[in-house]
Amino acid sequence: MRPAMTDKILLPDLLSLTRDSLAPVQSVLQTAQAKVREMTLDGDRISGALLEQNQHAAHALSWLATYVEALQQMQAWADRLNADGKFGETEQLIHQIAFGEYLWQIYGGIPMSQNEIARLQDMGLTQDDQRALMAPAVMTLCNQGNSQAARMRLVELMQEQQGVAVFGNSGLDEELEMIRDQFRRFADDQVVPNAHDWHLKDELIPMEIIDSLAEMGVFGLTIPEEHGGFGLSKASMVVVSEELSRGYIGVGSLGTRSEIAAELIICGGTDEQKANWLPKLASGEILPTAVFTEPNTGSDLGSLRTRATLDGDTYTVNGNKTWITHAARTHVMTLLARTDPDSTDHRGLSMFLAEKTPGTDDAPFPTEGMTGTEIEVLGYRGMKEYELAFDGFKVKAENLLGGEEGKGFKQLMQTFESARIQTAARAIGVAQNALELGMQYAIDRKQFGKSLINFPRVGGKLAMMAVELMIARQLTYYSAWQKDHDKRCDLEAGMAKLLGARVAWASADNALQIHGGNGFALEYQISRVLCDARILNIFEGAAEIQAQVISRRLLG
Repeated sequence: MRPAMTDKILLPDLLSLTRDSLAPVQSVLQTAQAKVREMTLDGDRISGALLEQNQHAAHALSWLATYVEALQQMQAWADRLNADGKFGETEQLIHQIAFGEYLWQIYGGIPMSQNEIARLQDMGLTQDDQRALMAPAVMTLCNQGNSQAARMRLVELMQEQQGVAVFGNSGLDEELEMIRDQFRRFADDQVVPNAHDWHLKDELIPMEIIDSLAEMGVFGLTIPEEHGGFGLSKASMVVVSEELSRGYIGVGSLGTRSEIAAELIICGGTDEQKANWLPKLASGEILPTAVFTEPNTGSDLGSLRTRATLDGDTYTVNGNKTWITHAARTHVMTLLARTDPDSTDHRGLSMFLAEKTPGTDDAPFPTEGMTGTEIEVLGYRGMKEYELAFDGFKVKAENLLGGEEGKGFKQLMQTFESARIQTAARAIGVAQNALELGMQYAIDRKQFGKSLINFPRVGGKLAMMAVELMIARQLTYYSAWQKDHDKRCDLEAGMAKLLGARVAWASADNALQIHGGNGFALEYQISRVLCDARILNIFEGAAEIQAQVISRRLLG
C-alpha cells in the first residue's frame, strides 16, 4: 500500500521557500554581471575583442540569467495558480523539483551543451561570492527539492493523467486552452498518423494539410483583422505552434513562414504593400519563404553578397542562398540582398518581396532567373531545404519592402522577437511529443516482471522531462505576454529559444534511451523526433549566437 506521499515528499511552505530563494540567485547574477563586465570592458564600452576572448564566461552569464528568469517565471506561475486555488499536487511537485534542480545547477554548473558547463567561477565569482547561495531556502530546496521520491510521485500522477495536453496546469486562460484543444485534435487526427511516413519517405507535407491549416486560420493568426487576419495574440500563436509541432515539427513550422513574412510587412512595409500582401498571406492564398542565409556567411548576415541592382523599375538579383526552407512551392520570397555595392556591412542590405511561380515535382523552380538544389537532411523534412542560385532574377521595384533601400537588416531584426518565440514554441511541441512517446513506451514495455516506468531511472527521466517542459513553457509564455503588451522582449524571447531548444533535445534523447535498441530503429517514431529536435539548437540563431546576443544585452 502506497504511503501518504504528499506529506513526506512535498516541502512545507513550498511557495515561501521558492520565493525566498529568488533573492540569493538574483544577487549572484548581479555579481556575475559585474564580474563579466569587468572582463569585457574597454574604457566605457564593451569590447567585441574582449567579449570573444572571454566568450565562455559571457555565454555562461547568458545561461545563468536564463535560469534566473526561468525560476522567476515559475514562481509567478505558481503564485497565480495558488491564488486561483489550482496549485495541486502535480503542480507543486513540478515547482519543487524545478527549483531543486535548477538551483543546484546554478551552484554546481549549468549544461550549455553536452560537454560545456557554465560554472560560477568561470564568470569570476570567488568562493565568498558564491556563499550568497548558502541561504536557508536555497539549501533546503537543493537538498530536498528534487528527490527520487518526488520524481516517482510525479510520474505516478502523470500516469493517472495520461492523455492530457499538459502535465500540470499550464496557467493559460480558458480561451487559449480551447485553441490548444482544437489544434491538438487536428494534430492527432490528421498529422500524427502520417508524420512518420512523410519523414521516412522524405515527402513534402501534402497540400491538403496546408489547405486545412489555411481554413483554420493558422497563416493569419496574428495578422491584424483590418488586413484579413484574426488579430490574435502571440500567446495564441505559441499554443498553436506547440500542438502542431507536437504532431510534426514540419507542420508546426509552416506557420513560421507566414509569421516572419507578415511581421516583416507589418513592421516595415508601405500601406500599399500591407494592403496587397497581408490578406493573401492570412488566407493562405500565397505561401512565403524566407531567403536570408548564404553559403559561407551563416549567422553573419552583415556579410551577405547577393546583389540586387536597380535598372528602371526592376531590380536584377544575382547570387546564392542556402538553407532555404519550403522554397519550391511557395509564391513569394522575403529576400535579403545587397543594394549598395560599395557597402561591406548590414547598412547596404535591403529586403524584397520577391515573387516566384510555385514549382511542381517535375519542375520545382520554373521561374526564370533562379534554380534550386535540394539539401538532404536528417530531420525537419516536411518542407525540404534548398540551395538557390539567382542569375538575372527580376524583382519589381515596387516590391522593395518599405520603398527604401538600406533598411533590410533593421527590418529583419524587428522580426526576431516573434521568430524566436515561435521557435521556442516549436521546441516545446517537439519535447512534448518525445515525452508522450517515451512515457507510452515505458508503460507498455515490460522487463524483469514490471513496466519500465516503475524503474526509478526511467521514471525519473520522464518526470524531469515534464518539469523542464513546464519551465520552458512558462518562459515562452512570458516572452509572448511581453510581446502582446508591446514590451521589448528580445532578451526573454532569446532565453526561451535557448532553453527550449536544449529541453527538446534532452527530451528526445532521453525518450530514445527509454526505447533502448528499438529507439535506434527507423520504424519507431522517436527516431524521427530525435532528428527533428536537433535542428532547434541551430536555426533561428544557433545556441552560441543566441548566448552571444543575450550576453551583449546583459552587459550593455
